[in-house]
Amino acid sequence: MTDLHVQHIDGFGTVRVRPLDPEGDADVIHAWVSDERAAFWGMNGLTRDQVAEIYAHLATLDTHHAFLATKDGEPAALFQTYEPSADRVGECYDVRPGDLGVHLIVAPAGPDGPRHGWTCALLRVLTTYALLGLDRRRIVVDPDVRNVKAITRFERQGFRRGPEVVLPEVDLPDVYLPEKHAQLAFLERAVAFPE
Repeated sequence: MTDLHVQHIDGFGTVRVRPLDPEGDADVIHAWVSDERAAFWGMNGLTRDQVAEIYAHLATLDTHHAFLATKDGEPAALFQTYEPSADRVGECYDVRPGDLGVHLIVAPAGPDGPRHGWTCALLRVLTTYALLGLDRRRIVVDPDVRNVKAITRFERQGFRRGPEVVLPEVDLPDVYLPEKHAQLAFLERAVAFPE
């Protein structure tokens, strides 16, 4: 797969962003999304094949995309982007031209335990790709209101809290998403990359 974005961060390493391969990356992604710490991701209990099917479906859409970020060649994060106007979040806030929705799950810590600065560095790369590489004006995230750790992490990266919203249930033949009480947060390109 072709890298879409490559960025080196001193003291951290080189991060590459490429399209997710639904089948080829399924083992890695299934291990991440089925882990207890990923409960808010909403895929606990799914089989490897079910996860692969979800991402194969996602790959057919023009409005939703999944990417794998690697750090020095090792899988580091699953990064998803979507057009808010084509997603249930678009029913819950005033979507502006140039908005891009983002979901992120970071690889679990290794045997040595938590890695200081890991998520911050990955978020810096992924926001650079979303705002500059994809030429967007603003990122919107919608973590579950109970996921205080994620909300705090986004705020440390410069995101500003928006409203708490209830994302409606989605029940389609290819996808089911339960109702979600979410905390919206926004990162403006002008804030992340002041001129």
